[in-house]
Amino acid sequence: MTLSTRQIGIFGGSFNPIHCGHIALARHLLTALGLDEIWFVVSPLNPFKTQATDLLADDVRYVITARALANEPGLSASDVEMTLPRPSYMWNTLCHLSELHPHARFTLLIGADNWLAFDRWAHSQDIITHYRIAVYPRPGYEVDAAAMPPSVTYVHSDLYPVSSTEIRRRIAAGESIEGMVPQDIQAMVEHYYR
Repeated sequence: MTLSTRQIGIFGGSFNPIHCGHIALARHLLTALGLDEIWFVVSPLNPFKTQATDLLADDVRYVITARALANEPGLSASDVEMTLPRPSYMWNTLCHLSELHPHARFTLLIGADNWLAFDRWAHSQDIITHYRIAVYPRPGYEVDAAAMPPSVTYVHSDLYPVSSTEIRRRIAAGESIEGMVPQDIQAMVEHYYR
């Protein structure tokens, strides 16, 4: 099967840093949605998080993410948003990817927290009209799956009790992050977030 006929999930995020919860969720979504691949789109500063001061450089987050996914079949890192104008809007990313891969079918993968704020996204209605969206659960965010538009699917999934914020906090406090990030990147994460 060529890239142009593949079903590709777009999992955008700062991945500051990527962790085992991201990867476990992506593995589940890959199977549950019948996707061929999931691209972890490492984002520059999120337009809704303009005050982030602890965001590692884009290229470093991309390298860490790529290394974490190197041995994960069907999962890969993408730096596409780093080449696009800023601020980084998902509509622009999806349009750009659709131009590069006109026969691929892209599915946007977002958490329930993002779905509840989706009407604030740039071109949110265009995304709903032109792309599939899969919404996964997030702790503390309830969504009404029955009220979702036809192009939006709610995917039941386990909740993963790992967060990038907690990883950064633990490193700053000198605590262990063992088991929170893939072993292949643990030393790198500890070095850059120290």
